[in-house]
Amino acid sequence: HGAALFAALFCLARPGIFAYPFDMIHRRNNTFHLRRRVPKRFQGVESRKIVEVSLHTDSESVAAHKAQAAWAQMVEAWEARLAGDSEDAERRFAAAQELAAVRGHRYMSAPKVAQLPVEELLARVEAVMGRDGKPDKTEAAAMLGGAKEPVITVTRALELYWSLAADKTRGKSEDQLRRWKNPRLKAVKNFVAVVGDKPLHEISGDDMLDFRGWWMERLEEQGLTPNSANKDLIHLGDVLKTVNKMKRLGLVLPLSDLSFKEGDKKQRPPFSEKWIRDKLVAPDALAGLNPEARCIVLGMVNTGYRPSEGAALTRDTIRLDGKVPHISIEPNGRQLKSQYARRVIPLAGVSLEAFKEFRDGFPRYRESSASLSATVNKFLRGNGLLETPEHSLYSLRHAFEDRMLATGIDDRIRRDLFGHRLTRERYGKGASLEHLHSLIQAFAI
Repeated sequence: HGAALFAALFCLARPGIFAYPFDMIHRRNNTFHLRRRVPKRFQGVESRKIVEVSLHTDSESVAAHKAQAAWAQMVEAWEARLAGDSEDAERRFAAAQELAAVRGHRYMSAPKVAQLPVEELLARVEAVMGRDGKPDKTEAAAMLGGAKEPVITVTRALELYWSLAADKTRGKSEDQLRRWKNPRLKAVKNFVAVVGDKPLHEISGDDMLDFRGWWMERLEEQGLTPNSANKDLIHLGDVLKTVNKMKRLGLVLPLSDLSFKEGDKKQRPPFSEKWIRDKLVAPDALAGLNPEARCIVLGMVNTGYRPSEGAALTRDTIRLDGKVPHISIEPNGRQLKSQYARRVIPLAGVSLEAFKEFRDGFPRYRESSASLSATVNKFLRGNGLLETPEHSLYSLRHAFEDRMLATGIDDRIRRDLFGHRLTRERYGKGASLEHLHSLIQAFAI
């Protein structure tokens, strides 16, 4: 080993002599050539046992310098071809991009290659021909855009993001790294819960509006600040934009004009009673919505519950057999927004009829209600059932309060039915279930 190391160092100091036993710079017709054995590692992607290339110089010292670059380029191409044999779609695509670059071209999709000037197109076609005169599949994938672009989903994008954004974590302690990662993990988890784990190229403007709408409802429902929503939007955008850029996907992501104005927690407008009667509860208006979501929507019309509260109802909390049919909003395996959110709400009208179909509750949304609002809002928007673009599912909750006001229901009773805190001292037990039922029946749809 010592002798070999000495020989290698000696040869590096003497350009006219090659450093490896199978390497050789030799002169042919006054031109130096590089001749070297193909390493075993690459014999699966290179049919030749020994490669020989002209260095296009009659100077031995220049030839020695050019030989290093020529060999490095061949090794780089073999590595790319080797990676292209992988079953990993991302590796194959990256290998095609790399091989195209080694050949002096930029990787382009097949449709874009077809639009190139004739001279450049012919140069790419010639480059894919093997030594036997037949097209090489690996070279063709790289030069003619035949490599299938990998599908990167939102969760896969997050996995890629950690390495692509490694420069942002350099020097961070473990605790700093954890605090840096957590909000990005949360943002992606929230988005996937609402919209689904979509491929990046399938994310639409509607998907982003659904995510924003979900956050709008959380701001209203949980009393959060717009800053909470904006952080999610910023971190999600950072992940998607970084992967789009560094992976050269060339996507136009619908990430602009989504943030909430700080300090201005805008409320959803209520649906008018006429709109609810004529549009939302009209025969077959919600027929295209999945049955569980449809029942939760109709149940909300005459109860005003939060969508998440409706989704959490079970057979034990849907009580239809007593004198006054009602639902009970209680922890039931999930945390309520506040102590005031625990309450009973009588059922009447379309809400009562809907719950007769789903006495056992809604298993589809019980564990995760995040996708409920997105599903409903997308359906309402796509079927012209939103009174204005600013309306959403949550507008039914606002409409319920407006209808209580119009009927002259006492402030305390409104707050009790809505699950809100009373701004004065609370005395007595409040209205009986029978009394609440008679009040709601007076304005129920």
